[in-house]
Amino acid sequence: MSAQPQRLYTEAWSDYALLDAGNGQKLERWGDIITIRPEINAYFKPAWAMQEWLTQAHWRFVETGKNSGDWQALKADVPKQWQIHYQNLSFQLELTQFKHLGLFPEQRSNWDFLQQQLKPDARFLNLFAYTGAASCIARQSGAETLHVDSVKALITWANTNQQLNGLTDIKWVHEDALKFVERELKRQRQYDAILMDPPAWGLGAKGEKWKLEQKLERLIANVQLLLKPQAVLIVNTYSPSVQLTDLKQLARTYFGDKQTEVGELWMKSTTNKDLYYGNVLRVWS
Repeated sequence: MSAQPQRLYTEAWSDYALLDAGNGQKLERWGDIITIRPEINAYFKPAWAMQEWLTQAHWRFVETGKNSGDWQALKADVPKQWQIHYQNLSFQLELTQFKHLGLFPEQRSNWDFLQQQLKPDARFLNLFAYTGAASCIARQSGAETLHVDSVKALITWANTNQQLNGLTDIKWVHEDALKFVERELKRQRQYDAILMDPPAWGLGAKGEKWKLEQKLERLIANVQLLLKPQAVLIVNTYSPSVQLTDLKQLARTYFGDKQTEVGELWMKSTTNKDLYYGNVLRVWS
């Protein structure tokens, strides 16, 4: 019988909790605001009845298309924008038409690993950097930080988070991540730590379409050449087309002489439901 894959659990914190999950949805608390959002991996039955969810929640996301929808207010006078805290950092949240709020809380496991590994004089590269939680964490630690994303609006949001935390000098790069990596190789630049959390599919800075399973090996093959000998790499994938065995094979191919950890990322709800959030590859020396 094959061994069960390693499960890496992300813990909740004072301003975030996965309250319950099931029937294709999840119930989450963000500070004082509770939301209901679709979740494809919540294929099991929830612990609480939907009426309990609706009683607690402030906002519910209603899908109107394959990748978009609208937020339905379940209580009066609830904000569409607010802030939550992680450790001594603040992050701006807001309702988007893509069901996201500006933070992927399951990434706390990777944020903590990054904090443990980063040295104050490190050079850190955040690819597919979204709204910059990891960029702010790295910059606060003293690392020189480059933040790369192909969506200009997300870079603006990340800059808002930088300003909220009184940080400066994060370098913003509006570019396709793979193209940026290949240009950095030509410039012969190297990094002490690289994090990438690519979406399952996406658009480049000029609107070009791509799928993660078609780009992942090329990304990792190029990224490993940017790493210094004692560097750290964190790769998170959330795509049904990228299996844990794929990441393990990539780890053996490109990082066979380094310490590696390959596992599944999970969170446990306060009602004791386990929810899967993708696969993780971590490399360090």
